[in-house]
Amino acid sequence: MMNFKEDKRTVMTLDAGGTNLVFTAMQGNEQIVNEITLQSNADNLDRCMTSIIDGFSQVKSKLKNSPAAISFAFPGPADYPNGIIGDLPNLPAFHGGVALGPMLQEKFRLPVFINNDGDLYAYGEAIAGFLPSINEKLEKAGGIKRYKNLLGLTLGTGFGAGIVRDGNLFLGDNSGSGEIWLLRDKLNPRTYIEEHVSIRGLKKVFEREAKINIEDSPSPKEIYEICTGVREGNKEAAIKAYQEFAEAAGDAIANAITLIDGLVVIGGGLSGASDVFLPRLVSEMNSNFIRTDETQFRRLSAIVYNLEDENQILEFAKGKAKEIAVYGTSKKIKYDYEMRIGVGITKIGTSKAISIGAYAFALNALDS
Repeated sequence: MMNFKEDKRTVMTLDAGGTNLVFTAMQGNEQIVNEITLQSNADNLDRCMTSIIDGFSQVKSKLKNSPAAISFAFPGPADYPNGIIGDLPNLPAFHGGVALGPMLQEKFRLPVFINNDGDLYAYGEAIAGFLPSINEKLEKAGGIKRYKNLLGLTLGTGFGAGIVRDGNLFLGDNSGSGEIWLLRDKLNPRTYIEEHVSIRGLKKVFEREAKINIEDSPSPKEIYEICTGVREGNKEAAIKAYQEFAEAAGDAIANAITLIDGLVVIGGGLSGASDVFLPRLVSEMNSNFIRTDETQFRRLSAIVYNLEDENQILEFAKGKAKEIAVYGTSKKIKYDYEMRIGVGITKIGTSKAISIGAYAFALNALDS
């Protein structure tokens, strides 16, 4: 896997939201320019484009050397390879197809790369975050297994995902891979998973259980504090909100990881409450299906480990290795017979992972 930690090239980046646009620059996997924040002007295309041009111009003026590229995350739907943004709910100025990438390329005479934030988050974690960290722990523990594939998840306003396969970001033919938010909600099969696994999902369950109006529902942080006893409030409603969140998320992640077979890393604003929801989420992934004759079998072939639990991570790293004979010879080889995957929380932070992902994606594309 490419690692640009020692690379001297600079890439200008942007974190785009419905309220603010945050600009900076990366070099050697590190931020080298203080963040510049401008209003997004989400409902006016001319002013939004002016803010984007102004932000990158300000960043460029602070650089000692000319940047190699522009690379950043932007909401979809979009034709990311061609830099064309579709109709965006949070940025209504973008409607009918806006050629953002080509515009920036003309303006700054630089290669421009745009991707989904979930994709870049997963890529950053695979390059310089969760994936190398876990493989280092496996090596130190003497384990023979190493991981190359990663499902990166962001929990917050929405439920996002990105997939890295053997060091490469998997984008899909329509720039639509990793759209986990559209999986069916186990707890309400008529709708999609993001209705449960999101900030609004947590608040809705608390509202329902506490029998209050939605506008009176506390924030996810406050619900977490009620859960843990730090704040007074309806503890039963708070616990129920995170229980349903964990069960619905665990079911969706189990469905997704069936097709990927790799590690799972969770970031985003709601990941800070992992001590409340992660054990139940992992338990859901380790649950059973029931046949028509009422017998049970595991829903996943692999055992799922909670990599935030020190006891589980030690067992995960050690593995189930044994020596077996090579038939017809006197030789023996090591065989780790347990299929296993792990779920953990970001250690480098979601924003940094996205920035590293954007930086590496641009340089990898330039080198290719």
